[in-house]
Amino acid sequence: MKPPYNITEKIVALVASISEKIGEINATHLFKPATELRKKNRIKTIQSSLEIEGNALTEEQITALLENKRVLAPQKDILEVQNAIKVYEQLNTFNPFQLKDLEKVHTILMSGLIENAGKLRTTKVGIVKESKVEHMAPSGAMVKGLIKALFEYLKKDNDLILIKSCVFHYEFEFIHPFLD
Repeated sequence: MKPPYNITEKIVALVASISEKIGEINATHLFKPATELRKKNRIKTIQSSLEIEGNALTEEQITALLENKRVLAPQKDILEVQNAIKVYEQLNTFNPFQLKDLEKVHTILMSGLIENAGKLRTTKVGIVKESKVEHMAPSGAMVKGLIKALFEYLKKDNDLILIKSCVFHYEFEFIHPFLD
């Protein structure tokens, strides 16, 4: 089942703008060696993704971990970065259209951090900011069906991949299929 959304003129304009900016970024990086660019992008992506989740490591500290150097930081933050590095090293082995591969990625990312890593949740979960409930995710009994339907949409819908990736991200966050 296709998630509920409409492609408006504004969305088409934003997609065109994003595509132009991606083209500009790609063009500015043509002169840089691919391996150097990939390493910098990986570090920046790991840092910004984990920062959203409260990880305090800097790009410099992440670079040091990539180079197998010691870093003084909370063990949890170091483990999160080490797990993310492992995922990036295997990134090309995962199929983005397969739920089982998403579960494998979650297992690696959350290894040593939570119990039941890689397992879809079966209990209730809510997102709390300060003392206010910001979002109550669908019940645990609904998660498997919702996430399977979301992957079917991703595989079969004919919308542009940029639109599908945005819809997927929104729906994924709404479903909140893992405990963490």
